[in-house]
Amino acid sequence: MQLQSTLPLGRIAGIRIAAHWSAAVTVGLFTWILATYLRGTADAGIIWAAATIGALALIACLLAHELAHSIVATRNGIHVERIVLWLLGGASELAGEPKDARTDLRVALVGPATSLLLGAIGFGAAAVSSVFSPGGPVTATLVWLATVNVILAVFNMLPGAPLDGGRVVRAVIWWRSGDRLRAETAAARWGQVLGMTLAGIGAAEIIAFGNFGGLWLILLGWFLYGAANSELILAGLRHRLGASTVGDVMTPAPRAVPATWTVDQLLHSDLVYTHHRVFPVIDHNGHPCAILAWADLLRPRTPAHPGLRVAELARPLPPAAIAHVDDLLGDVIARIVLRPNLDAVVVVDPTGRLAGLVTSTDLTLVCNRSALGLPVHPTVTPS
Repeated sequence: MQLQSTLPLGRIAGIRIAAHWSAAVTVGLFTWILATYLRGTADAGIIWAAATIGALALIACLLAHELAHSIVATRNGIHVERIVLWLLGGASELAGEPKDARTDLRVALVGPATSLLLGAIGFGAAAVSSVFSPGGPVTATLVWLATVNVILAVFNMLPGAPLDGGRVVRAVIWWRSGDRLRAETAAARWGQVLGMTLAGIGAAEIIAFGNFGGLWLILLGWFLYGAANSELILAGLRHRLGASTVGDVMTPAPRAVPATWTVDQLLHSDLVYTHHRVFPVIDHNGHPCAILAWADLLRPRTPAHPGLRVAELARPLPPAAIAHVDDLLGDVIARIVLRPNLDAVVVVDPTGRLAGLVTSTDLTLVCNRSALGLPVHPTVTPS
């Protein structure tokens, strides 16, 4: 899952943190729920202040849950693009896949374990607080925080992708069978069942009890089903692509734009006579550092003028968009979404120099050919 229109919040342990606008809705909802829970423990002003602080503390706990996933992933050689806080909590955007089942299991388990630890700390703090303020808002807020963290840990361990429990199912089946595709398919199918079950419970809650809190379960179930369905499609695509690599579909030795060029130099170069719409931008060592599309010259935020350097206009190259010739094509497709005529995957050689380019058109063609049972890389036979 990749969310756009996010607000950068800085870095923790070298990992970028961002917030989607929908995270504000989550804070507001948690504040209202906690304020209702705290009713009668203090004056209204104090209750709302405690509820606001408690809601923000819960967001911090959600962030800690995702940070645990990301830190363990990073230590096991998986690049983490960023963590995004959004409507349904948090999401770690990984730019790679676990190389083995043990790594997959470690990354999956550490999140719920962190939530359980935070829950235990919360209950301990509540016990201390109750000595000084047995019925006060501070004690009640700590109990609420601890309870929600435990519920979060238990819920995330439900056996269906994309929840952590689904990752555990995938890792265990992968570990025992050695078949990653079978493991991914099983976890995704369990995720579909789980999503439909939650949505059904939410609908029944509304119909039977008139409790519109069931809408939250319907939304959550719909999200889980959609995410699991996407993972099932991706697993099938990986199966069809098999051992196909980036080198099978890339354009070798693509035309590149030096970062030191100006817009005027670009517009007067022979690149304007090519059919290409997206170009890698390289530094003086031939290493790709950014991506540039003709559409970037028309952006209103950075008006292009003849003296403007390409480096100021081009977009930074995200780590997920850098691949090697031998990388499996299925893994690359899983970690990045390319916008037509705007983005591309840059292929580098062992020294980090530009070796090839894969565009959204290339990936679309590959997906279409694999769906039809055709070879990924067509060969031309003489007539």
